[in-house]
Amino acid sequence: MKTTTKYAATALAAALGVTALAGCGGSDDQNSDSTGAGSKTVTLVSHDSFNASDAVLKAFTKETGYKVKVLKSGDAGAALNQEILTKGSPRGDVFFGADNTLLSRALDNGLFTPYEAKGLDRVAADTQLDADQHRVTPVDTGDICVNYDKKYFADRKLDPPKTFDDLLKPAYKNLLVTENAATSSPGLGFLLGTVAAHGETGYQDYWKKLKDNGVKVVDGWEQAYNDEFSGSAGGRKAEADRPLVVSYASSPPVEVLYADPRPTEAPTGVATGTCFRQIEFAGLLDGAKNEAGGKALLDFLISKQFQEDMPLNMFVNPVVKDAKLPELFTKFGATVDRPATVAPEKIAKNREQWVQSWSSLVVK
Repeated sequence: MKTTTKYAATALAAALGVTALAGCGGSDDQNSDSTGAGSKTVTLVSHDSFNASDAVLKAFTKETGYKVKVLKSGDAGAALNQEILTKGSPRGDVFFGADNTLLSRALDNGLFTPYEAKGLDRVAADTQLDADQHRVTPVDTGDICVNYDKKYFADRKLDPPKTFDDLLKPAYKNLLVTENAATSSPGLGFLLGTVAAHGETGYQDYWKKLKDNGVKVVDGWEQAYNDEFSGSAGGRKAEADRPLVVSYASSPPVEVLYADPRPTEAPTGVATGTCFRQIEFAGLLDGAKNEAGGKALLDFLISKQFQEDMPLNMFVNPVVKDAKLPELFTKFGATVDRPATVAPEKIAKNREQWVQSWSSLVVK
């Protein structure tokens, strides 16, 4: 999700989930024994977009005695791959960032020790995809959707697209940029959205038509949103000529939050008929040195305090039923009533095949 001199570039980039953030905590201990059983440091391994307010992390320390050390490891796929490579001797105690598109890889590789977090009864049931074994705890949800540049469409008196099928219309030829499904989480989510919309046999024909209609594919979100999307606050604006981009339903509030002066209306909109629901999870890593601290952290991640801190730090939705969303988030973000979904077991069975077929059709 991210920006320029007008906006707080680093902050916006972080909030939209692409560039690395400063660590959200550290260790009071400076020696090699600063982690492990009995330690007052608990290490959270995550993708780059994890972020939390200092006040909230300090509240966790005050409540539990543990200080959080955050180890960021690139995007979600890269972070998960590193944990698979170090399975049994993890780099931390808790892993955050395995979403429903990649969850089966984490579970099949036995990365987590089962733990039923305290307060799980307050978490929406439809996010608890591992409810039988509690190897992971749902933490947040988000929707991957096509965003559009409002000015582009207003200037041309052209209605923006609303659905997947709209993107095939001649009026939107050469307007859409998306991320590579093989290298990008939003790219994969958008692919899965088209599978949900057109079925396991129809999605290939859909992508053939989308390619014929001029869809552009780039490696990752930052390139798509900052460099190619004409509605982004950042990027090389002279070269940004695509008014449609695969991003998030929460991208418009970010554009508003970091604008100076702050606009009364978001400059970008969301095609809510193109959305795919992501659910992110955290789990206690198998072989964690500080298992007690890891369990305390998992409890805290679904506390009301942390859940209400997330929307304006990571621009995701809480999973706890009684958590309230900030006004800026609800006012400028899109409400997605019927996001596309694909059953986790179906993703696990078909993900690699779908990505390979997509790559053959669209990239090669």
